[in-house]
Amino acid sequence: MASGKTLTYAILGALLLGLAVGYAVNQSGVDSKGIIEGFTLVTTLFLRLIKMIIAPLVFSTLVVGIAKMGDMSSVGRVGIKAFAWFMAASVVSLGLGLILVNFFAPGEGLNIELPAANTATGITASGLTLQEFVLHLVPSSIVDGMAKNEILQIVVFSVFFGAACAAIGEKGKVLVDALEGVSYAMLKLTMYVMWFAPLAVFAAVAATVSKSGFGILAVYGEFMLEFYLAIVVLWAILFAAAFLVLGRRAGGLFAAVREPTLLAFATASSEAAYPKTLAQLEKFGCSNRVASFVLPLGYSFNLDGSMLYCTFAVLFIAQAYGIELSLGQQLTMLLILMVTSKGMAGVPRASLVVIAATLAQFNIPEAGLLLLLGVDHFLDMGRSATNVIGNSVATAVVSKWEGQLRAEGEAAPELIAATGGERTS
Repeated sequence: MASGKTLTYAILGALLLGLAVGYAVNQSGVDSKGIIEGFTLVTTLFLRLIKMIIAPLVFSTLVVGIAKMGDMSSVGRVGIKAFAWFMAASVVSLGLGLILVNFFAPGEGLNIELPAANTATGITASGLTLQEFVLHLVPSSIVDGMAKNEILQIVVFSVFFGAACAAIGEKGKVLVDALEGVSYAMLKLTMYVMWFAPLAVFAAVAATVSKSGFGILAVYGEFMLEFYLAIVVLWAILFAAAFLVLGRRAGGLFAAVREPTLLAFATASSEAAYPKTLAQLEKFGCSNRVASFVLPLGYSFNLDGSMLYCTFAVLFIAQAYGIELSLGQQLTMLLILMVTSKGMAGVPRASLVVIAATLAQFNIPEAGLLLLLGVDHFLDMGRSATNVIGNSVATAVVSKWEGQLRAEGEAAPELIAATGGERTS
């Protein structure tokens, strides 16, 4: 079974092979359109396999977790703790991006021709109003919400459904037991899908390098290096925060989620890593009822890497066009992104959409997004991996605060069997 270190090494090998093959295709001089389409097809198929798992996995694990909590006061307590962490993490992520982009100033002295201010980007700016956000929380149909993988809507329905199952007592127990079986079956299915992860990673990287080559990295090398330095700083902060709460087990947490983090990095999709992240967190010792509640919420409210990127990118574009934003304007921008970033989950190229909306608020040319499109995939790799790390830390911390973080090696036998028979150390 593809699990543990074997899968990690396979993904790393696939990533390196993808770089080599992609570069060879790019330099060969042949018409690579058909080759790139073939690579993209493989990646798309893998992401669809992952997406078919997410809705039933979130629904089954969350309903079981809520039902076993027994009452809504417990749900409310966990929710308040989770949102307190999410808000603190949002401020840190956005603030860090703001500080470092001002320090590095990557947009100043950019030696490339800037797009004309009226150039179309093909990206529709979308500012999510409070009314739209609230209405979006509740699905008009849970079937529609599941079909579209609207995680937040699935969470809302699952909370109500789980509370109803708990309220009807013994009559709901059969249903809860059945859904618990579904959750373990979905985790086992996740392990089957992971067999294809190295192939998907190879195809995703090869397609990107075949299309863009490494030349574009030379043009944007300084900007990308500075962004990844910001990512490293954020990881250090997250590790420090985890250490304050979890103590020495913080290192074990980062080791436990290395596989889904690498998968998110290689595929540039934190969604692709969701099922594996949930399984690894439970094997690490996080309570099922907490992990199945906090993790999907985090995918809507706690995208640390994406939030850091939003402030970094907006000010990079402003610097490139020589537009100076005052401290007051930058703080206003931070507050705007605190709200708009919460609507990113499930939106294609979500970070770029949010950035486009923010640029319009400050009269910064939207055409500046064209400066990012060529390297956005490489930047998305870093922010997707960071989203996984941030949500893993949040889940472990809330489990600890709830007194529901098991000792190492105490994962349920059913979970060990469902996820490949391997314990996390």
